[in-house]
Amino acid sequence: MSHALSVHNLTCRYNGHAVLENLSLVVEDNEIICLLGASGCGKTTLLKAIAGLLPQEQGELRINGRTVVDAVTWVPPENRHIGMIFQDYALFPHLTVAENIAFGLRDWEKNSAQTKVEEMLSLVRLENLGQRYPHQLSGGQQQRVAIARALACEPDLILLDEPFSNIDTQVRHGLIREIRRIFKAQGVTAIFVTHSREEAFAFADKLAVMHNGVIEQFGTAAELYYQPCSRFVADFLGAGSYLPATVGHDELLTPFGRIELAKAVIFGEGKHVEWLVRPQNLKLTPAEDGEGVILEQQFMGDSCRYTVDYEGHHLIVNTPMILQTGQRVSVALDLYQPRILAAAS
Repeated sequence: MSHALSVHNLTCRYNGHAVLENLSLVVEDNEIICLLGASGCGKTTLLKAIAGLLPQEQGELRINGRTVVDAVTWVPPENRHIGMIFQDYALFPHLTVAENIAFGLRDWEKNSAQTKVEEMLSLVRLENLGQRYPHQLSGGQQQRVAIARALACEPDLILLDEPFSNIDTQVRHGLIREIRRIFKAQGVTAIFVTHSREEAFAFADKLAVMHNGVIEQFGTAAELYYQPCSRFVADFLGAGSYLPATVGHDELLTPFGRIELAKAVIFGEGKHVEWLVRPQNLKLTPAEDGEGVILEQQFMGDSCRYTVDYEGHHLIVNTPMILQTGQRVSVALDLYQPRILAAAS
């Protein structure tokens, strides 16, 4: 069975230092995959290696079942049938919007190319702007032109490098929704790079969280957020509280009492572990005799984030309620399958 993209044991080095180390990744048709991680983790290097813009020391790369890199094969970038969208859009300033979109269609018959340009302008909702130049457009409109230009050539794969970083905050979320709609409507397979978990959650079907040149964990946003494989992944995807716990026969012994484990865990009975609790899994209720005390408050617009002292443990809790520092509260736990990690050494 062929995949839209298959990367196997890819290694890239700079000056003898491994930036990517035996990295593997499989992407299915019509999936939007996010390479998520901090600066220097290797995500842009992976994107460039897929595009053929960087050499690799070893590994195999297949696009739609066609080998583009292995021990004896190296297909140049222009023959990989990949569309690339850059952080700064890379539009040609001396060409109109329509001419930018048509740039990769120079080998097409003229009428077919014109029809494709009009189709792309309609798709990205820029029907009346084909004769404008890039400098006459907003950042969001320029991004739509870059998307249209990449889609016009009907590539097997589209790569996007920090595609939303130059877009104003007030229009970014709407643009993300719109581009995701376009990609899904066109059956596009895409890989994009970002360091923003909010962009990743909103745009991608699956996330590949990268750290030190490897993929720490790959899966849906919900899987990685609620069931992270490591504390690094857990912390990168959002705030949480780590509480000491002990593994029982089929239960977890915690500061909140005994919690049933619905499935077996890799930790042996009696093992001391850390129990990850996300802020939305806790509920606060003002109570004069409550066991918790508000230590800190952070207003976040649609909610407040509180640090709560709970029997000597610090909890991070999100709630729309306005509470005061020093106020006593009761703390309740929403039932869910707990995530436990190895205790910090």
